[in-house]
Amino acid sequence: MIAALTFLAGLVGLLFGGHLVVDGASRIGRRFGLTPMVIGLTIVAAGTSAPELAVVFQAVAADDTELAVGSIIGSNIANVLLVLGLTASFGAIQVTSRVVRVDIPIMIAASLGLLAASLNGVIGRLDGIGLFVALAGFVGWTLRAAPKADAGISPDSPDGQPPRVRPERSLLVVMASLVIGVGALALAARYVVAGAEQIALALGVPELIVGLTIVALGTSAPEIVTTVIAAFQGRRELAVGNAVGSNIFNILLVLGLGGALSPGGIAISADAVELDIPILVAAAIACLPMVFWDHRLDRWEGVVFVLYYLAYLAFLVLDATGHRASDPFALVMLAFVLPLTVLTVVVLALHKRSTEAGGVGREIDRKSVTK
Repeated sequence: MIAALTFLAGLVGLLFGGHLVVDGASRIGRRFGLTPMVIGLTIVAAGTSAPELAVVFQAVAADDTELAVGSIIGSNIANVLLVLGLTASFGAIQVTSRVVRVDIPIMIAASLGLLAASLNGVIGRLDGIGLFVALAGFVGWTLRAAPKADAGISPDSPDGQPPRVRPERSLLVVMASLVIGVGALALAARYVVAGAEQIALALGVPELIVGLTIVALGTSAPEIVTTVIAAFQGRRELAVGNAVGSNIFNILLVLGLGGALSPGGIAISADAVELDIPILVAAAIACLPMVFWDHRLDRWEGVVFVLYYLAYLAFLVLDATGHRASDPFALVMLAFVLPLTVLTVVVLALHKRSTEAGGVGREIDRKSVTK
């Protein structure tokens, strides 16, 4: 009972701190005239990754990195399958060509880099420094290459329409709110880690599973809330940037900084290397074919993402409890459901491409006849 209350208190603190961080980061971004996509990819992504960073630092200080790694992997899987899936389920997401050509490939590369760094069972100091340097390059290039928002239009305005008037705060107040939010996240993370450890011991559940599920969903709460609210308000560009950017920050910043500062590095369990990180890589790669041809994530594709996340949670529960259905469940998913989904996506993508090509051809013929 005490463990559950401790964990819930930590989640409430994470939500409170995450709100302050996201609000402060968004206001600072608007002060510098950044576009919604850039705000989502950098400032908001860094702000919503703060819970994961706090959890990892607390876990490293307590020499309990298995829980920390599980929270990062689970959070990234949730960001793709659950956060983007839920957002698309409310209505199709139109993504920019930059997301398709640059940001999703960088997210895939970061996931593959995590897998490569984890093969020896630890993210060492050199691995961490390499990941952090890659993050600095990504942020620097994004800020330099991104266009500025129009001075008379707020980056939060959907389709360039004037937003509802929000009272502006001084930069000092915004910075103070940001600092308070980060402090609240650090304190709340301590309660989340402590409560999760006690729950794991009480239930006999491996800490990796607790990190992949309970802690991951708790630390993903800011991303879920921010992305869904942004989608409801029509700011889908910010929503996509937040989800993709948060995954990049979780790997390059959180694990990179954690590995660089931890004397013994961050230990990676064999189960994570053999199953969970490959699932993370697969989830990242799955984003690209979904949006490659038409630059949009349709509602049915979002529903598929959510169903896959629920199936992933079901497998974790079955496997953690030693249920005899876990192996047949995994076999059905790997041998039938996943290949069928991939085939369906490829066929529909080719159909969309042929339809678009046919439409362009008919338009050219129509102009030729007119002339």
